Amino acid sequence: MFADPKKRLGLLLVLPALIFIVVCFLLPVLALLVDAFRVGDGMQWGVDRFIDFFSQEFNRTIFWRTLRIAALVTLASIILGYPAAQAVARVSPKWRGLVVGMMILPLMVSPIARTYAWIVLLGRNGAVNAALVNMGLTEEPLRLLFSEFAVFVGLLQLLLPLMLMSLAGALENLPRDVEPAAATLGANPWQVFCKVTLPLTQEGLVVGGTLVFTGCVTAYVTPALLGGTKVLMLETLLYQKVSVESDFGAANVIAVILVCMTLLVNAGLKRISSSRSSV
Repeated sequence: MFADPKKRLGLLLVLPALIFIVVCFLLPVLALLVDAFRVGDGMQWGVDRFIDFFSQEFNRTIFWRTLRIAALVTLASIILGYPAAQAVARVSPKWRGLVVGMMILPLMVSPIARTYAWIVLLGRNGAVNAALVNMGLTEEPLRLLFSEFAVFVGLLQLLLPLMLMSLAGALENLPRDVEPAAATLGANPWQVFCKVTLPLTQEGLVVGGTLVFTGCVTAYVTPALLGGTKVLMLETLLYQKVSVESDFGAANVIAVILVCMTLLVNAGLKRISSSRSSV
């Protein structure tokens, strides 16, 4: 079957990584799916656990909050990421290494440290409230911590570099003459972006959108510290089900929901990308 020595060598090189993925990822996910759809302690299968989960208004509220915050963070990262990525792509090669290093630098800092920095900034006596009071925009400090706004800001700052790197890589592969050519033919900047830049960099958008959305729905530290118990998300609820209530059945259901949300978003972004390519 593998008479060619090159094919055998390729198989041997891939085999360790393949075994690792199967043992450490595919088998645990399969066990998770099996237990999530199990009814009772027997070998009967169904969606009873999912129905029980969504039948509770508390769980539905957390589900929609998680979906809303993740979608808003992804959208904001796209809006902020494209101009910044275009600026990075247009930097001269002499300074590009420094700019890319600065872009990667936030990822080298612990998420816990970055989240605690936001606690200091958004606290009642923090810099943000002090600035608002000094400018006369509010008479007393606002409650910014333990709110959806705090979680949104923390997740956006945490995951924006992932979108920025994905878009910058796609824009660097964009031919330099296509945008000036479109402008020469009479397209305004918005038309150039929608008709030329966006379709040609959609693969980077799909990758970045998937990474940011996945990071939002799986992050635990930032929602836990900036949202607390007042702004629960699915990942913090999952932690509570396991560590506090020891309800592993409900935890498996939440884990499956998170996986399905990520897969659906990735599929949706790919579908939008392919539909724009076919137009």
